[in-house]
Amino acid sequence: MDKMRILIVEDEIKIARFIQLELEHEGYLVLLEHDGRAALDKMLSESYDLIILDIMLPSLNGIEVLRRFRQVFETPVIMLTARDEIMDKVMGLDSGADDYMIKPFAIEELLARIRRAFKHKNTSKDNTNMLQSGALQLNLLKHTVVYATEAINLTKTEFDLLKYLMQNLDITLTRDTILEKVWGYEYGGDTNVVDVYIRYLRSKIDEKYDTKFIHTVRGVGYQFRNEK
Repeated sequence: MDKMRILIVEDEIKIARFIQLELEHEGYLVLLEHDGRAALDKMLSESYDLIILDIMLPSLNGIEVLRRFRQVFETPVIMLTARDEIMDKVMGLDSGADDYMIKPFAIEELLARIRRAFKHKNTSKDNTNMLQSGALQLNLLKHTVVYATEAINLTKTEFDLLKYLMQNLDITLTRDTILEKVWGYEYGGDTNVVDVYIRYLRSKIDEKYDTKFIHTVRGVGYQFRNEK
């Protein structure tokens, strides 16, 4: 049986290491990150079963990390912080945290809350992290794409592009918008890269399965529609 993957995002290295050792002793596979922006990149590109997230982080605070993460994934998140003001709790929970703990804490309580989070996750529907259009299915947690029963091999950028298109069903997206959302604000390349990757997706999906998901809106950009 595969171990549950837990990401700890905590800038206090000693605390992060202490939690890691305790969780590894319980049989979890634990990874660490100490920077908010780097953590968000990992959270969006890799699959985790649970995330323990501090608020006070370098580069990007935990509330903003969680807010952006929740736009895509529903992975359980436990906020772990020294800040105990009511508004911090409210902001954390409103941003999508599943639970909230204040340092200092008893490791036994954290372990109990982790078990509760996994129990709740296992009783939830499996399709909450799925995007589907006709026979095309994209699994946000596993980072897999399937047409009918056949797996489609995509690069990370192709996967991210398809995900963004499917999340915006029937919405016309400009090349600039796609470039910003998929490649990021700091990307300085030409928008022609969007056309190149659209062609990659069409060759692997539309053309291969004789269907029509990705439509060109002349002079504007692209639109993802239900299977034709």
